[in-house]
Amino acid sequence: MTSTTTAALRVMRILSALVLLATGGIHLFLVFDGVGGVLGVMFVLNAVAAVVLAVGMVLLRDRLLQAATVLSLLFLIATLGALLLALTVGLFGITEVWTFTLVPQTVVVESIGIVVLAVTTVLVLRRGSPARR
Repeated sequence: MTSTTTAALRVMRILSALVLLATGGIHLFLVFDGVGGVLGVMFVLNAVAAVVLAVGMVLLRDRLLQAATVLSLLFLIATLGALLLALTVGLFGITEVWTFTLVPQTVVVESIGIVVLAVTTVLVLRRGSPARR
């Protein structure tokens, strides 16, 4: 692996961690802003998962990094998917509107995050395990 590829991977891992922290921060902010009940609990769990995955993106290596990267991508896809379902047909009886606090911003952040994590996932999986190098 070239030094350019290693540097690009390092940058993408940091960007991925930042996007995960932003997503978790949005959900935690919404809890402090008054979202409660079952939705509030799900938002707190989302924030915790985002922090754990962000730490994993920065600290893990080799196969654990591969797993963390794929899980992070799936996590953001599921988070954005849940929001889009709530905006359209509803999700578990919860319906959302575009004018609710941070909904447009969340869609933008999570969409960008999916792209960033998709690129990171490709770089990490292309790099392969130490046995293949």
